[in-house]
Amino acid sequence: MQLLRAFLSNHVLANIAFVVVIILGVLAYLALPRAQDPEVNFNWISIITAFPGASAADVEKLVTDPLEEAIENVPDIRFVSSTSREGLSDILVRFDDIGTRAFERRLNDLRREVQNKSSQELPVAAEDPLIREITTSNAFPIATVVVVGQSNDEMLRREARIARQDIQRLRGVDTVDAAGLNDPELQVFFDPLRLQQYGVTATALADTISAYFRDTSAGNLSLSERQWLVRVLGTDAEPTYIAQLPVLTAYGEVPIASLADVQRGRSDARQMVSYQQRPAVTLGISKTADANTLDLVARIGEYIEDRNDLLAPMGVQLVLLDDQTASTRDAINVMQTNALLGLLFVFAVAFVFLGGRIAFFVGIGIPFVLAGTFLVLSVSGQTLNQSVLLGVVIALGMLVDDAVVVVESVYYRLQRGMETMQAVLEALREVFAPVTTSVLTTIAAFLPLMLMPGIVGEFMFVIPFVVTVALVVSLFQAYWMLPVHISAAGVQFDRPSRTQALRVRGTHWLRVKYSQALVKVLRRPWLSLAAVVLLFVLTIGAFAAGLVRVQFFTFDPLRLFYVNVEMEPGASLEDTLRHVELIESKVLSGVEDHELRGSSAMAGMMFTETAPFFGDNYGQVMVSLQPRGRNGRDADDIVEQVRADVMSTAGPKNIAFLTLSGGPPTSKPINIKVRGNDFDELRAAADALKEVLAAMPGVTDIIDDDSSGKDELRFRFDSDAVRRAQINPADLARTMRLLVDGEVVSSMQHEGETLEVRVRALPTVTHDIDAMLRQPIVLADGGEVALGQLLSVETGLGRASIRHYNMRRVITVEADLDQRQMNTLAANRQVVNEWQEIRHRFPGVVLDFTGEMDDIQESLDAMLMLFLLGIGLIYLILGTLFKSYWQPFMILVTVPLAFIGVTLGLVVTQAPLSLFTMYGVIALGGIAVNSAIVMIDAANRRLQSGMTVLHAIVYAGRRRVVPILITSLTTIAGLFSLAVGLGGRSMLWGPVASAIVWGLAFSTVLTLFVIPLLYRIFMGRAVARRNKRDSVPAA
Repeated sequence: MQLLRAFLSNHVLANIAFVVVIILGVLAYLALPRAQDPEVNFNWISIITAFPGASAADVEKLVTDPLEEAIENVPDIRFVSSTSREGLSDILVRFDDIGTRAFERRLNDLRREVQNKSSQELPVAAEDPLIREITTSNAFPIATVVVVGQSNDEMLRREARIARQDIQRLRGVDTVDAAGLNDPELQVFFDPLRLQQYGVTATALADTISAYFRDTSAGNLSLSERQWLVRVLGTDAEPTYIAQLPVLTAYGEVPIASLADVQRGRSDARQMVSYQQRPAVTLGISKTADANTLDLVARIGEYIEDRNDLLAPMGVQLVLLDDQTASTRDAINVMQTNALLGLLFVFAVAFVFLGGRIAFFVGIGIPFVLAGTFLVLSVSGQTLNQSVLLGVVIALGMLVDDAVVVVESVYYRLQRGMETMQAVLEALREVFAPVTTSVLTTIAAFLPLMLMPGIVGEFMFVIPFVVTVALVVSLFQAYWMLPVHISAAGVQFDRPSRTQALRVRGTHWLRVKYSQALVKVLRRPWLSLAAVVLLFVLTIGAFAAGLVRVQFFTFDPLRLFYVNVEMEPGASLEDTLRHVELIESKVLSGVEDHELRGSSAMAGMMFTETAPFFGDNYGQVMVSLQPRGRNGRDADDIVEQVRADVMSTAGPKNIAFLTLSGGPPTSKPINIKVRGNDFDELRAAADALKEVLAAMPGVTDIIDDDSSGKDELRFRFDSDAVRRAQINPADLARTMRLLVDGEVVSSMQHEGETLEVRVRALPTVTHDIDAMLRQPIVLADGGEVALGQLLSVETGLGRASIRHYNMRRVITVEADLDQRQMNTLAANRQVVNEWQEIRHRFPGVVLDFTGEMDDIQESLDAMLMLFLLGIGLIYLILGTLFKSYWQPFMILVTVPLAFIGVTLGLVVTQAPLSLFTMYGVIALGGIAVNSAIVMIDAANRRLQSGMTVLHAIVYAGRRRVVPILITSLTTIAGLFSLAVGLGGRSMLWGPVASAIVWGLAFSTVLTLFVIPLLYRIFMGRAVARRNKRDSVPAA
């Protein structure tokens, strides 16, 4: 004790440590990168392989299938999803929830298997697979920039390329993906008739250009005692260079210009974009993991402003169409505002019960704890995001709980005239065990939540981490800083003020009234206990009666939505863009000027929550909204207003709306994978499933990811004719490619980008099937034969994309759901029941329910285990403190009492029960027991001093009612603003705060009566048995 007295008397050490922690914490807070969500690696790997010119079927057979075969050799994979489309294979691999080191090993295994398969089996024309990890940083663009021009010309293309390169070099930028930006080409358009006249084959022309158009390094040469570097230059960006190259013909050498037209052009457009009916290019920007979102978008804005000054004379403009700063800033501001309001409320509670001076010492401890917490967060590499701030808000009320109990104990002794240092030491001796136990039980409730699996667990990991760190730091504040400050200030109440005297009378009145009410309850123990049991039964009944709405995922909506448009197969890019622009005008007619930030129309691509779609018949309207003001509406409200008008648009095959939300990534509430091998059976099953969904209440925007592709011309070699003509089949196939899409025969670097040389027939040659089949093919002996004599042809309908899930073909059916009419579990259960009645029609089809269902079931299973683990840890801690098997059970009764309060709150506020509400319930399990701990500890002390059980619990309640109310009210005060939305509402974290506020408020009131009731009933029997045993004389 003398050592402790000496330590607490060293004011200099404590004050220096206090100031240093505050300064370092403030600097750490300012330096923390700002982001909306924590940095999470989803254990997702994207494998993209380009195969230019190949159909979806060829990509599946030649690229996707071999790569999936290689991926099967890698362990710990949860699922593999792939899309094979024209010219591209896109494979998504999701690993199991494994540790970081194990994940790195598996990622290396995956890279090795893919690279081995790529080098051994993939076609020569296929590019090397691009393997990329997907995290919260690069999964969704943090900003979208639009480059707008007067016309779709080289000026727009060049400035868009420069903007892309400049933004890519900005600090914090990871990738910049462009849509509508076509690559430059040197295009050689040959006329087959002219080739026939000169006796030149198309392949010979292509090979000649390929041979000439290359730069070669020949090495070093020593001449006349000098070293020369020898280079053979064969490239030039000017079309005239290729035009004058010689080609050997039957009549000697002639320039290429005699056989073909050479010009500078652009590759065929894959996407077309418009902004305010003007041609544009969009740039989607993703950030690196350590980048500050707010600072990065600010740098992008500064670049746009500077660049627009130079581009104005050229008729080109850069526009920041959308960015995440609004949602990020709003999320952080909501949490910061609620944290500040919580801090004020906590101080107000402390002031009411303890007075200004004591409340001041409690209050200045809060910045110390927060500074220490932010210092640890900075060292551990965290960002400042809404999850971190939620942890701060949750901890805000609790981090003063231990300080409040300590200071109340000091305050109690100072009121009775004890010297300050002696009061501090006596108070620490009294409350050290229960306070430490209370903090440990709270930590025990939060620690298991760090083990929650899946994406939800990754997102929420930081919350229990922050709470745990804050509580540990708060112990240093309660046991060191606070006693030093009180002893240094020499707080005494020998001359109380009028306010202090009023406060003393108020707390005395509260103790007396509570004691009287408690005695009345203890006189009717079984009736009182029955009333509590009845409340619990009514709580269960509220769930059974449907009074509590269930919505497992509730997120804050983004100020952004899309309209997805699918035209009939075969639609051109221009036609698709025209219809998308028409739909855009209808959407904008329902958006107020003050609500709209910007919009764009795009053809050739559309994004969904399942996968991106590529093709000329796909389009998308993107609408970005301003931050919501007082008169603003949510994206869902605007969508509902314009839905009928948009859906009535003639022309498109399908129109669907897509709204986005923050938080962990999930698919739509209804997401069903129809798996099988036969496309016709899959299509029929998917249509039947969509009919089932259409008849269900609350189901909207029903779509699937299957779509017909372009009409196909399928050629086959006539082997006899090919043999008689003495033509190499490979040369014939290559000639077909040259006639249709052309062939890139060479390339060069020019002005910082790749300039490819493409050889192809004049476009007029392939406009008519019969004309193409009449094209002459020059033979080796100088003769010729019509193309149609060497090939047979048939027509058919191709596929735009072929999708696999776990190596089997799949069509995914998804839909939105109005949670007010039906929750996700009920909707999917109904689909399962109705599918059982029709599944006999599709014997080769299996349904795979994913989407929210996967994460819901995973989280529910984990939450039950984590809840039991937390309860087990709490029981272990309590058993250690009380050296009893039964008393910890009495304390844990506060958990169902808290659940009664949570249910009451859900019924009153009509808020849904979500996974995040359940998270709050689990956290509440550790918070609610604190009051019972200090009460039973006080009762045990009095019981050991010789009091009867009844007197011990009554006097313990009278002594502890004020600190119990203070600690509960400070926790409630810290979360009250977030729970009711005083500083801004959060659909994601508001339910967590609301669950704790309602649960703690209700459980505190019940704890003050139920715990004494249980203590009297069961401890009375235990003491009676012990007294009886002690009274029996030894034999």
